[in-house]
Amino acid sequence: MGAKLKIAGVLALGAVAGALATMQVQAIAQRSMSPLPLEELQQLAAVYGLVKSDYVEPVDEKKLISDAISGMVSGLDPHSQYLDKKTLKGFRENTSGKFVGVGIEIGMEDGVVKVVSPIEGSPAFRAGIKSGDLITRIDETPVKGLTMDEAVKRMRGEPNTKVSLMVYRKTENRSFPITITREEIRVQSVRARMVEPGYGWVRVSQFQDRTVDDFVRKVDELYKADPNLKGLVLDLRNDPGGLLDASIAISAAFLPSDVKVVSTNGQLPDARATFKASPEFYARRGTDPIRRLPAALKNVPLVVLVNEGSASASEIVAGALQDHKRATIMGAQTFGKGSVQTVRCLAGQYRLEDCPGAALKITTARYYTPNGRSIQAKGIVPDVWLDETAEGNIFAALRMREADLEKHLSGADEKKDSERDKQRAEERKRIEEQLAKQRDSLKPLPEFGSAEDFPLQQALNQLRGKPVVVSKTGAERKAEAKTE
Repeated sequence: MGAKLKIAGVLALGAVAGALATMQVQAIAQRSMSPLPLEELQQLAAVYGLVKSDYVEPVDEKKLISDAISGMVSGLDPHSQYLDKKTLKGFRENTSGKFVGVGIEIGMEDGVVKVVSPIEGSPAFRAGIKSGDLITRIDETPVKGLTMDEAVKRMRGEPNTKVSLMVYRKTENRSFPITITREEIRVQSVRARMVEPGYGWVRVSQFQDRTVDDFVRKVDELYKADPNLKGLVLDLRNDPGGLLDASIAISAAFLPSDVKVVSTNGQLPDARATFKASPEFYARRGTDPIRRLPAALKNVPLVVLVNEGSASASEIVAGALQDHKRATIMGAQTFGKGSVQTVRCLAGQYRLEDCPGAALKITTARYYTPNGRSIQAKGIVPDVWLDETAEGNIFAALRMREADLEKHLSGADEKKDSERDKQRAEERKRIEEQLAKQRDSLKPLPEFGSAEDFPLQQALNQLRGKPVVVSKTGAERKAEAKTE
């Protein structure tokens, strides 16, 4: 199995993926189960020629080919993607947890960028940007009307270049400009703190290259603060996933050595594999950071918080800990992304980090929990259902899940039901309209880990043996059985 991993590289899930061995186009064609469809390829060439000769304006040839490839791949499922050179750069940044920018975690509020938190030590942190600040202008561009991705792109750039931000600080009721010099930023995907004596909280926001090392460091800090930890909350809410080996390592931190964490199954031999809680499945360059963790972590009472935004690698962790009865899973039914994506460089025999051109991210397998459950289009169902707030669920019904995505891979015993999908869309529209009328009176959800975080307080009650306020509306969203 170890040799198989060395050949295949690192499998990845969710919005990010690791690299597998690349292969030439000729090899792919030779491996194809059927001959190339020459008639369809001739049609493609004919369309290309007509667009080049007849379209109202000249069209860039490279863009035509790129768009054709993108269309072919995006028609497979929601997670397969053609990565051109520019997109591949952003993909690498997400995987590595490094990018060039100002160093803030952001959200959107009333159409402008809201600073959730400045990253400690970043240019924004040193410039005095604070949590809760609103960014209303980036250079000469008003933020109102931009999407979050567009705002992020404008704040990122090349090292040592400057960006000017107009900041509105609510607490002081004033706006002021700040000019920041961009630097390489290392994202902290793990946060932790003692929420009260004897009880710790660890949040993993994404599974990246540095996640395991950051996790070990943060847990060490918790045990130094209180060597007799009575309970721990592992917070995976809104964690979209990431690197498979990182999710195996985090699972291994809590599980007995060598138990099954996850298995995968697909067409390729390398896609049919079992991954266990031992270093050969997650350790890089021969180092095992999990060995540095206190032995007590294997037995500390554990609650895992999840919600509709917990996907992919975070579902692997939750599923493994649930199947091995190592933790109580609390929250809401997770996203349901149970598929594995592999990235291959199309420019030849290059590692992904050295790929000079475009790459292909393609779904190669499904994954299964230790007990053999497929999570695709279903997700992990919590042991204890919780609402987002003491008043109930406000935004949960609006969150998309895998089963809502067009062209998603079918889950076990799932059938496509257009009438059910129509009812879901109508219900979502009704809730959106209702929330729009109440917008001025609605409060945003509290920050994860804060004193006002209702699910976290219920998780602590579970660990302390106190009554838990369970959801009155939470119910499993089942896939309908297939009809013969």
